[in-house]
Parts: sequence; structure tokens; C-alpha cells
Amino acid sequence: MKRVYLDYGAASPLDPRVFEAMKPYFCEKYGHPFSLHQFGVEANEALQKSRKTIANFINSKSEEVYFTSGSTESLNFVIRGVAEANKNKGKHLITSAIEHGALLDVFSCLERQGFKVTYLPVDKYGFVDPKQLEDAIRKDTILVSIMHANNEIGTIEPIEEISKICKEKHVLFHTDAVQTFTHLPIDVKKMNIDMMTTSSLKMCGPKGVEATYIKSGINIQPLIYGGPHEKGLRGGTENIPAIVGMGKMVEIAKVEMKNTEKKLTQLRDRIIEGTLKIDDSRLNGHPTKRLSYNTSFCFKFIEGSSLMMFLDMNGIAVSTGSACSTRSLKPSHVLTAIGVDPKEAQGSLRITLGKYTTKSDIDYLLKFLPQGVEALRKISPFKNG
Repeated sequence: MKRVYLDYGAASPLDPRVFEAMKPYFCEKYGHPFSLHQFGVEANEALQKSRKTIANFINSKSEEVYFTSGSTESLNFVIRGVAEANKNKGKHLITSAIEHGALLDVFSCLERQGFKVTYLPVDKYGFVDPKQLEDAIRKDTILVSIMHANNEIGTIEPIEEISKICKEKHVLFHTDAVQTFTHLPIDVKKMNIDMMTTSSLKMCGPKGVEATYIKSGINIQPLIYGGPHEKGLRGGTENIPAIVGMGKMVEIAKVEMKNTEKKLTQLRDRIIEGTLKIDDSRLNGHPTKRLSYNTSFCFKFIEGSSLMMFLDMNGIAVSTGSACSTRSLKPSHVLTAIGVDPKEAQGSLRITLGKYTTKSDIDYLLKFLPQGVEALRKISPFKNG
């Protein structure tokens, strides 16, 4: 049976070139980057090389890039760190209703600690209205966090317009760029970004590592204490093999990103065209202002989890939404926020592509997807009840 992986929005296969770059740092160059002997010097040189590579990629200074164990840790680090360090200036925070669940959990935690949070609504495509953001900013607002693009529906937010408002209002701006890093051009200076979280595992890089951008001069409190690592803001020995891998991933993306995105956009549009031929199906998110590799659909009268399992039985891996919430029985908070009926939201499917996805993979999907929808509707209590 053919196997087709279409869940790159959750995780991706490691690029063999990335693996080759990482291998020496497991068994040969295994020193601690703070050690003064040659093994330590090799490790530290590798650490700083990756830091510089990523900084150049986003047009920041090397010292503004910090490594953590992943995007969830980084979201906690940035949001909680800034909130705690600046609470004497105010305790009001702003985000959107469709942020990743990991970020929303951080804001919920801060609310329990006495912070006030405004959750901005979005339109039917998932766009935040910059004017609503401007109206929501108060004298005691210290931070705005709006994702660069949504992980479930792929809509790309008007980040430059949003960040400009924050700059004019003297409010710190953070963006979750986990889904866009190495997929969209990012210039933190031009885009007026104060802080940014990224990801490695969505673009064929290693898991267990993340690069956080924090603009120089921002007052932030460490999340993990325990040493001088990462300028004292993140205690714990750096994961050198993974950091080397992320640096190599960025090097590759810098060369290949343009062609990869062109290919993915064509495959994405092929999926959209083929899937919308199915009766009672709808595309979630904006039809064109979306990530090149993301498609999200709702199918009436069926459950997305059942359709996902049907496809899995035929060798096709997809998801019903965010990988971090697919085991939840609740309808997606993103879909309900854009106005999808909760019952219809249960019939959602997210199909995400990557640089190893082929046209034949998409043809294989479009062969079995209509079959699955038809088979499930025949036994559906929602359609026949």
C-alpha cells in the first residue's frame, strides 16, 4: 500500500543533509559549549555559527537569538517573561481568539495571576482587524501577541500593519511564527517585530529545538534559572546537535525556499480545486492569503476523525486540526471563532504539505478523499437522522 504523509503542519521528516550536519555533534564533537578545552571550543563555535545563520536569515543581531527546547517553552518564556518583568507598567495583554492552544494556555495562566487579557475576534477568514486592535490598546497594555499565520486554517495575518500600530502606541509586539518560519520571508526590523517564536520541525529540521528572537533592550524575566546559558535567560546546556541541525535547515531554506513555496502553492491549489468538487464541503481560511502548504476543509454530516482514520487505513496521514488538540472531542476554537457551526466544525480536516510532497501524492489523496466522505455519509446519523 502506498504511504502518503500530508501532516507537515504537525511535524516533518528530517532532511538527510540536516542529519549529516548533526551527526558529528553526537559522537565526535560532544563537548560542553562552556568548557575551555578544544572539545568545548568546537561546540561553542557550532552554537554561535547557527545563532548567526538564523540571525542573518531574519535580519537581527546574533545576540538577539536565543535557543530553547521548542516553541511551547519559547511561548512561555516570552509571554510570561515579559508580563512578569513589566507588570509595574501595566497588567493588560492582547491576543487573538485563534492563537495556538499552547499560547492561549499561557494567557489563561496569567489571567489567574491577576493579568487582564483582551481576546480579539476575527472575521470569517480568520483575519484580525487592525482597527479593533488599535481600539483595544489601553494605557496599561504592555504586550500584544498575534500569530503570523494560523496553524489550522493557514490564514496569514497583516502583521506589518499590526506591528506598526503597536510601535506607535509604545506597546511590545510578539508574533508566533512557528508555521511561517522558512516558509515566508521574515525581516524583524522591517516588520517591527519585538519578539518572535519559530520552529524547526515544520520544515524538515530536528525536533527539540527552537530559536526565539528578542529585540535588544527588552525587559524580560527568565523562565528557567540555573546557569549563564543564553545570556542568563535560559538555564541549561544547549542542545548542540539540534541547534546545528536548525542552522543547517535555515541554510538550505535560504537557497531553496522560493522554489519550494512555488511548488507547494501549486499542489495546495490542486487540493483545493479537487476537494471543493465534493458536495457540502467548504474551505476554511482565506482562499489565497494563506500558507502555501496548508489546506483546511469542513465536510457536512461526518466526523473529521472518522475521515482521518479512513484515509489512514489507505496509507494517507492527515489531521483534523492542530496536532496538539486532535485527541480533543471539542470543536476547534479556531473554526468556531471564524463562524463555523460547532457541528460542522467536527467534520474538519487539515491537509499540510512539505518539500517532499509530490503530485502523485495529491492525486492519491484526491482518489480516496471523495470515497471516504461518501462512505461515511452513507452511515451518518447526522445526514440520515
